[in-house]
Amino acid sequence: MATCGEVLVHLLEGYGVDQVFGIPGVHTVELYRGLARSSIRHVTPRHEQGAGFMADGYARTRGKPGVCFIITGPGMTNITTAMGQAYADSIPMLVISSVQSRSQLGGGRGKLHELPNQGAMIAGVAAFSHTLMSAAELPAVLARAFAVFQAGRPRPVHIEIPLDVLVENADALLGSPPVSVARAGAAPSAVKRMGQLLAAAKRPLILAGGGAIEASAALTRLAETLGAPVALTINAKGMLPAAHPLLIGSTQTLVATRALVAEADVVLAIGTELAETDYDVTFAGGFEIPGALLRIDIDPDQTVRNYPPQVALVADAHIAAQALLAELNSTPIAARNADWGAPRVARLWAELNPCWDAATRAQTLFLNTVLQTLPDAVLVGDSTQPVYSGNLTLNLDHPRRWFNSSTGYGTLGYALPAAIGAWLGRGDGQPVVCLIGDGGLQFSLPELASAVEARTPIIVLLWNNQGYEEIKKYMVNRAIEPVGVDIYTPDFIAVAKALGCAAERIQGIEPLRSALRAAADRQGPTLIEIDQALWMKEVAV
Repeated sequence: MATCGEVLVHLLEGYGVDQVFGIPGVHTVELYRGLARSSIRHVTPRHEQGAGFMADGYARTRGKPGVCFIITGPGMTNITTAMGQAYADSIPMLVISSVQSRSQLGGGRGKLHELPNQGAMIAGVAAFSHTLMSAAELPAVLARAFAVFQAGRPRPVHIEIPLDVLVENADALLGSPPVSVARAGAAPSAVKRMGQLLAAAKRPLILAGGGAIEASAALTRLAETLGAPVALTINAKGMLPAAHPLLIGSTQTLVATRALVAEADVVLAIGTELAETDYDVTFAGGFEIPGALLRIDIDPDQTVRNYPPQVALVADAHIAAQALLAELNSTPIAARNADWGAPRVARLWAELNPCWDAATRAQTLFLNTVLQTLPDAVLVGDSTQPVYSGNLTLNLDHPRRWFNSSTGYGTLGYALPAAIGAWLGRGDGQPVVCLIGDGGLQFSLPELASAVEARTPIIVLLWNNQGYEEIKKYMVNRAIEPVGVDIYTPDFIAVAKALGCAAERIQGIEPLRSALRAAADRQGPTLIEIDQALWMKEVAV
């Protein structure tokens, strides 16, 4: 007899799942019955939040959903934060959990791990939460989950399986085929109207977000055809090469860039929420789009949020970009203003580059040193000073190489487990670098042991400023006496070594290069600690 738990593993293989993150518990052991005989690799984090962040990092580099096996009750409360981050950033994640037996659901009888309504608790951080009331429902609910991942706005999905359903006979379901759903095409009438407006524009502009990450090549050609400057959100970095003459980076929050946006007469926003964490990271307000706004998004609801469009198109970004290119090839394109496009972008950078303060320049030098030493690295960031600087100043040549938790939900402790997942998702053995502060690292420090156990040679760059410096500055600027921000800082080198990692403190550019090269040659994780004050003093840029 094949149980529901065993068949679940088999069906996941059919959907191409090759990695699961989870912590086995008495309520999930039946999910593991078929795992050892499958092709799916299992990684054990040290906390269910870590499992969710690993799945998130895996999904961002692999481009397909990260999967978690989670116990009832505390496992689900623990993973909720990670689901919130993935929900905010539109990351596909499949969370499969156990729940009390059908006869005990909502019973309030004090059963182990019992919650009144686990699905209701998760509803706010998931595309949907489904309770499997019989094994026969399994193929259909998995098809529904993967339809969200494949064809909708990708977000976490939660499937909970009662303990008695997990052991049901499910032999008859072994032959259930995976379902593949194509993404929405581009409505010709909307494409034609958008093409007309873009072709007639004197000063077109493109705002692209993480939802367009698969449309990189088509978007570049579209920008070049239009002579349109392109702003990328943080999750879209790399969609245009760093040195592209039309790239204005991820500087939408800055006054000079906002002035450029305000000059545009037609603005195409594709795969972007136009939300605060990309367009107003200083929380000053005032980002405006006075030109005609055209919006393309896979989510109908999102096409009208924040900034109402003149024309909206619900479609896959890649399909839509290609359709627009085809339309523009048959439409006469008006002459652009002579000072628009590449000349206007060059003027913007000439204005921005001299304006970075000393801290931003020093942190950008730090990041550029990493990329010059490890040019193929993926950089996974937490909410920490160098990441904030890199969000503004750093441009990359390829997508899926820069992402962090300072966007969207903005949680701390994300980067370490997400880097583990990113290395597993990348699958090519190339470096993955975790950028994290001393405050954030203390949220997920035990996951260093997970990295050792999983043999993931991630490189943890610890930016140590002995506390929550960003929050301290914020309190001081608001005339609030700092409380709770000067936290105890442990000996991270000793802790890392105790957990099985290589670890060292370094200062200066050349020692950093040497440490990075050595770390890239190791089979396991490395922690490299940089003291912020000493780095700022030594590089003095």
